[in-house]
Formats: sequence, structure tokens, C-alpha cells
Amino acid sequence: MKNRFVLAAMAAIFAVSGAAAAASPLTLDRTIALPGVRGKFDHFAIDEAGQRLFASATGAREVLVIDLASGKLAQALSGFGKPHGIVWDAATMRLFVTDGVKGELDVFAGVPLVRTASIKLAEDADDMAFDSARHLLYVGNGGTNAANPPSVAVVDTATLSVVKKLPASTHPEGLDIDAGRGRIFVNIADSAEVLAIDGRKQAIAQTWRLAGARDNTPIADDAADDRLFVGCRKPARLVALDAETGKEIASAKADSGVDDLFFDAAMRRVYFIAGAGRVDVYGVAKDGKLTALAGAETAAGVKTGLFVASQSRLYVGIPGSAQDASIRVYATSGK
Repeated sequence: MKNRFVLAAMAAIFAVSGAAAAASPLTLDRTIALPGVRGKFDHFAIDEAGQRLFASATGAREVLVIDLASGKLAQALSGFGKPHGIVWDAATMRLFVTDGVKGELDVFAGVPLVRTASIKLAEDADDMAFDSARHLLYVGNGGTNAANPPSVAVVDTATLSVVKKLPASTHPEGLDIDAGRGRIFVNIADSAEVLAIDGRKQAIAQTWRLAGARDNTPIADDAADDRLFVGCRKPARLVALDAETGKEIASAKADSGVDDLFFDAAMRRVYFIAGAGRVDVYGVAKDGKLTALAGAETAAGVKTGLFVASQSRLYVGIPGSAQDASIRVYATSGK
């Protein structure tokens, strides 16, 4: 009988320890309410010096400018067909926004922000990566029909002109940049390919085809270890690649409907935002192997956000349908 009590006590201790180990490394820090805002979000950007968060509210066809100090909506930029990608250039204090319906790149400047220019692209202008050292924006666009061939447009932000169009097999989805080495990585979802672009030459250097998954939408770079993390929808998986060779290093099961993911170099984690209503979290070993950690429940339709390393914060857009939209802010420094 005594042994039974000892075993029961040990089981209780292990259960508590297991629960603690399963606690999510994401802690909800605050929620920013957006009264009157409905619909889904696409990409985000941040002006850290000005404490402003920019959000593509695709459902509202606006770009929201949120004052992070007050947690209030400071401005709503309108006149879009469907805003997608956003880049903030801190050096020139300009905001760049792609419009998928109009097929253009809109430029905003000033306080408050006003549209100062529009650069013609192809339909379905989408995600972007910014090479700030060379003043070049890489923009995925096109692929809707023969009149709008898929490409990565290279835009000179000094002259506000398209200097090159790098052809792709199908529509480019997520982009990321290894700024130190001048390399840009692009997911080509319908073809299950990843492009590696030489930023010095503005030319496609390599094309890698994924073996075990497709519909690869978001991508994130681990520059220190030469790794790429690719979020796939068919099947729902996180895939780790060697960023020099494109070789698959590891993969892990994930929740469905991913549209954004981020690599946290300080904590060696990947945050995988899935439309099924979760943020999946993975630990990353030095060799690239992945370990699933406890994630965070969000809401159905949540698909995009922004990780800000200097703040140790993950911003996640919560779409509004019957209720107002909001932004959840998670602290990422938890163990």
C-alpha cells in the first residue's frame, strides 16, 4: 500500500512537471482593439523609432497606422484595391505598399502619411523583401494570366522605377532576405520551388524544388546558420532547408493554412502562424532539427503577423467578422 502512495505521488509530480514543460513560450502581453475594423489582415511592418505599427487590412481595403504608445488607431490609408505587402524604409521615412488588385506599388510619406507616388507592376502584387543597403525592393507579382506573367520585380527606391523583372514559373509568394550576404529567397508556391536571388547582380542564382511538400507560402532566413524555414500547406508542414544547397534538413507537422512564419534568432525558435487558429512554435537545434513546442490558440482565419526581434514581441492580426478586429501582442522571451 505504501508503494502505491509513493507511486501516486511521483505520478503527480511528473504530471505537474509535464504541464510546466508544455507551457507556451508565447505570453499574451496585450491586445490592441481596432473599433469598427472588419475583415482579414495581410502583411505588417513597423516604424520602431516612431512607435507605429502598419497593418494591411485587406478586408477593409485600408492600411492601418497604429500608435503603439497609446494602442490607438492613428490613421487609415485608403484608396486600395487590395493591400498586401508593406515595407517601412526608416532611412527615408517612406512606406511602400503593394496593391494586388491595381497591380501597383504605392509610396507614402509625410506626417500624416500621404500617397506620393504609384509604380506600375503586374496584377497580384504581393509580398516584398527590402535590400536597404542597395535601395532595392524585391516584389512578388503577376501569374494571374498570360498577360500578367509571374516575376519578382526589382524596384529602385531612389528613382522609384522598376529596374528588372526576374521571371518565375508561377506566382511568387513569401520573400525574405539575408542582407549580410545580399541574397533574397522567394517561395514559388504552385511550383513547389524556392528561388535564391543574387542581390549584387539582381539575378536568380539557384532554383530548388521541394521534395516532400508544396504550396510553400511563407519563408524565413536564419542567416547565422545558413538555414531557411519554409511553411507549406500541402501537407501542412514546416520544412528546414540548407540555404546554400537547398537540401532538406528537417521537417515537422504543423497546423493548416499557414501564411506567415518568423525565425527568432535569440531564442532559436520558429513562430508559424496557421489559419486553423494557432501559432505553432518550434525549437531549432544548431543542426537545423525541429522540436514542436507548445503554441498559442488564436482564432479561425488568423494568418499573418510580425515578429520584432528588438522588442521580443510577436504581433498577430485577429480578423473581425461579427466582432471588431484586433492585434494580439505576444511576448516571446518566455522559456
